[in-house]
Amino acid sequence: MRKLRRLFRPLKDPRAGNTRHDLLEILVIALAATLAGAKTCTEFEFFGKGREQLLRKFLELGHGIPSHDTFSNVFRVLDPKGLEAVLRKFSKSFGVKGVVSIDGKALRGAFTRGRRATPLHMVNVWAAGTRMALAQRKAPNRNEIAGALEVLALLDLDGALVTADALHCRPDTAQAIRDRKGHYVLAIKSNRGRLFKAVKALLDTARKPARASQRRTSAHGRIERRQAIVVPAPDLAKQYSFPAIAVVGRIDSWRAKAGKTAKHTARYFLASRRLSAKKLLEAVRAHWGIENNLHWVLDVLFDEDACRSRKGHAAGNLAAIRKLALNALQATPGPTRTSHKMLQARWNNDFLLSVLAHMR
Repeated sequence: MRKLRRLFRPLKDPRAGNTRHDLLEILVIALAATLAGAKTCTEFEFFGKGREQLLRKFLELGHGIPSHDTFSNVFRVLDPKGLEAVLRKFSKSFGVKGVVSIDGKALRGAFTRGRRATPLHMVNVWAAGTRMALAQRKAPNRNEIAGALEVLALLDLDGALVTADALHCRPDTAQAIRDRKGHYVLAIKSNRGRLFKAVKALLDTARKPARASQRRTSAHGRIERRQAIVVPAPDLAKQYSFPAIAVVGRIDSWRAKAGKTAKHTARYFLASRRLSAKKLLEAVRAHWGIENNLHWVLDVLFDEDACRSRKGHAAGNLAAIRKLALNALQATPGPTRTSHKMLQARWNNDFLLSVLAHMR
């Protein structure tokens, strides 16, 4: 409990002084409930009442378990930047070296009535090496680029290789990564105009580019193989006012379903570090961890897209709680699958306490 108190200590309680329930206790119950599979404020209350005897071992609970309205009201008014800072502090303790991926994710259920097409949009940061969510930030007016620039300004990226899709292939994003002492691998598409044409021409006419191939893989009825080439590009940065381009690369992939002709796809990349072709393959492959190991898990195990909390800051705060829960599960030894760890937390009090003990 001492570690949890130290972790949440910087948070400011936005409520009036005559509150019945301590902010720390509300957050700890919500976190413990999320670890055990609870998804809404009503379920937080059910969890608290069902595990009250366990919770009293490390919480005072002077006024009992908070009601679902209390949970809801607190998450609506709590400044989300506070919980986001807690998330960054916790994940930073495990290190951020290696591939760090940035991508946006819509919270499909967090829309106001009549505006289903414009739900809340979050920018998430994922550390592939530790398999943890590093940070999040709400995209201002659903502008993912602006959200990415805000969250990058908060991170220490020394030693990290930051990956992002073609939406973020911009000089300001590249400079923001370098300003935080990171290096980038950014996908580039034809929307970058003259720069894309120059990258494509450089790679298509290279005589002896560095090459690497990935072994043929077979999964979900598909067979795929990949090959990468990398070419130094020392002059592109000055010619096209794009910071710190060191090399450009292309990954060719051939994917086929059983009995059908393989389909070829070519993807192009800018990198600020002199990567080998093999390293480019690894970095681009690692980038998909943010989709498979973060976004998919948030939707399937935590039902994030189904969550209808949308008033005030509730959606962003609950998103941070889910990521804290995921990080704590990743940090705790136990079953390989996150879903199995959640079942353990639901059924086994000792395991639940051990997960909470990994919060630091």
